Amino acid sequence: MRFAYLQLGSDAAAEDAVDATFDSIMNEWLRMLHMDRLDAYAWTILKQRLVDRQQRRGAWAPEPTAPEPMDISAFEAALKEARADQQCEVLTDTIRFYCAVSRLAERQRDAVLLRYGLQCTPGEAASVMGVDEATVRSQLGQAHRRLARMLDASAEPAGPAGRAHSAGPAESPES
Repeated sequence: MRFAYLQLGSDAAAEDAVDATFDSIMNEWLRMLHMDRLDAYAWTILKQRLVDRQQRRGAWAPEPTAPEPMDISAFEAALKEARADQQCEVLTDTIRFYCAVSRLAERQRDAVLLRYGLQCTPGEAASVMGVDEATVRSQLGQAHRRLARMLDASAEPAGPAGRAHSAGPAESPES
């Protein structure tokens, strides 16, 4: 539900996507029992339901410039972290970070969102994604390097404090 919320931006849409995922799993359950990685297949189904909901939202969205859920999540995260004296700097850094994360490859983005957005351990993220923990660690390492390049390229001449916050989560010793 939390991952779906990060992708869709509302509780109702997230619940709808998760319910549709469970329905799909139940419809395929007998076939799935013969699969080696049920968790990976369930993750694939959830990801497809999220894409379906995003496409459906895009088809009826009243304005094509409406903010994407990740943009909204960035604002929410920034407001939670910001103190009155540094709200603008934190907001700018957080938005830059979330925009960079949204440009990662899908697997890297999933690993980053699970690990840092939802505070999962690499083992928990691996379990959710249906892959080995080493795969998650590799995806996080690749994401860290790519985020560092993107954030360095898009950095304004702000002080080192802004840059440290932007790359902060990806510098974990577990990545």
